[in-house]
Amino acid sequence: MSRAPHPRVASPPPKPLLIFDGDCHFCRRWIERWRESTEGRIDYVSSQEVGARFPEIAQREFQNAVQLIEPDGEVFAGAEAVFRSLGHAPRHRWLPWCYERVHGFAPATETAYSLVARNRHLASKATRWLWGDDVRRPTYYNARRWFLRTLGLVYLIAFISAWAQIDGLMGEHGLTPAGRMLSLFGSGGVFHPGLALRWPTLCWFSASSTMLHGLCASGSAAAALLAFGILPLPALLVCFGCYLSLIVPGEAFFSYQWDILLLETGFVAIFVSPLQWRMARANDPPVSRIGLFLVKFLLFKLMFMSGIVKLTSGDDAWWKLTALDYHYWTQPLPTVFAWFADKSPDWLKRLSVAATLFTEIVVPFFIWAPRRFRHAAAVLLIALQIAITITGNYCFFNLLAIALCLVVIDDTAWHPHVDREIAAPQGRRWANLIPALALIITLPLNLCLTCSAFERRPNWPRSVIALYARLEPFRLANGYGLFRVMTKERPEIIFEGSADGVDWQPYEFGWKPGDPHRRPLWNAPHQPRLDWSMWFAALGSERDRVVAEAVAAAMLRNDASVLGLLAGNPFTQTPPRFVRATLYQYRFTTAEERGRTGDWWARDDGTAYLPAVSLQDFR
Repeated sequence: MSRAPHPRVASPPPKPLLIFDGDCHFCRRWIERWRESTEGRIDYVSSQEVGARFPEIAQREFQNAVQLIEPDGEVFAGAEAVFRSLGHAPRHRWLPWCYERVHGFAPATETAYSLVARNRHLASKATRWLWGDDVRRPTYYNARRWFLRTLGLVYLIAFISAWAQIDGLMGEHGLTPAGRMLSLFGSGGVFHPGLALRWPTLCWFSASSTMLHGLCASGSAAAALLAFGILPLPALLVCFGCYLSLIVPGEAFFSYQWDILLLETGFVAIFVSPLQWRMARANDPPVSRIGLFLVKFLLFKLMFMSGIVKLTSGDDAWWKLTALDYHYWTQPLPTVFAWFADKSPDWLKRLSVAATLFTEIVVPFFIWAPRRFRHAAAVLLIALQIAITITGNYCFFNLLAIALCLVVIDDTAWHPHVDREIAAPQGRRWANLIPALALIITLPLNLCLTCSAFERRPNWPRSVIALYARLEPFRLANGYGLFRVMTKERPEIIFEGSADGVDWQPYEFGWKPGDPHRRPLWNAPHQPRLDWSMWFAALGSERDRVVAEAVAAAMLRNDASVLGLLAGNPFTQTPPRFVRATLYQYRFTTAEERGRTGDWWARDDGTAYLPAVSLQDFR
């Protein structure tokens, strides 16, 4: 379809010139964004300044639409002028192509342009409501710095927490020694490349306690450097390698969702990390847009999957909004505030469940929205994490989720009036090459993982299954879904020892419920991993039952490394001759029961979990 010839001017400018109405607030805001996008390839001037230079264009035309004058004198107006001007930037060349070649694109966009032009006052208000006063492409220098520093802090917490428990958990005399676990993987624990790809860990070189301590020390040092903004990229690589090396042989205690989330966050953080020895505001390189997308998509995947799996799990407690009738007292390690939250009115609990589902399922989409909605999404997601932190001990998970939320907040929230420099386009292209490769490899898998939240048995393409099989050992792309099914009872394993088989003394764990009179404790961001393992063992986990039996054997031997994970040892002089474990059903006391007895917990008479055993039973 042929178009009418465009008008021309007698004295064209030396380079493309876009003329806009300087009295239009809407125009002035968006011109600033286009000026930044075209990076000096276009001149932008108001009609009030230069309109008289081009008598061929009537003054009313300047008021009706923007005018683009090319160096050859040809004049374009309206949506076509916008697309042609933006098309001078390499990443926007598709816009004029669509205008000229895609059927229906030109009339649709011209109609939309006319509608906005006739309602500029309303459009200006909508722009300010959605974006604020600055509609330029957002930058994330401050978000990157705080995200990486907070991630460094989370890594540091994770390493120090693991370090304090490593001997008892997976040391040479621990519950599940790293060397023994590696020997189960094949070849008697001897390293060869095939095993390293399936179970990637530096412990193949040595699974000694010294090696485990070295990994914790190296990871802690690198995490501290990252938290202080020093050598961010090398520090991230060391943190990732050391933490992966711990969780592969220590899977019995390091298989929680926040462990794999920490590794996946550390992986995507690599692609936004600046290649410099120290992060400093004065010499910040550009933030990779693709790397930023990888981090934001991880946040979206984490939250969206966590919400959807609750509704697709088949547990009607989420649909009926009754999940919090159970959650406060059945969660692994509730805080003392959970007892008080459990006494809140039913209407407040149901409203809280609805708010949680809304925040996890709907709010993540606003991560991709204009600035005001994006910042509001960050606030709501962070508020959810703080609320979870108050009533439950989820170690470093909530702080890690908050760190991811920081990348949603652009620089206008940190320094709203600071002018920005436009980074060289060449620098941006080079910075995006490696992140682009990571995106191409992981995006199909992450999309399938996200969609799998809707299905019990997802049917993935073979190519995706093959890709997942290669990446899964490195925890680079993972599915998430905390509290898919709500636990509606609270069994607790209580260990007791005896010197004669008649008088029994209980072993008190450091953090999990035991003595009903002891109030729930706060241990986050530290994770007492044995306490968590016993929560799963009580619910019937076979893997954790093996750990429980190993605990009983350690009690019979008075193993210092294992008993150091408990609050105390009632047999300090000589080990007990017998150990048994009883399974009790716990619940929070009511306000009346607490006032009468002073107890925080109530429990039944219990049933046998592990009958009385002696060392002879473990030989």
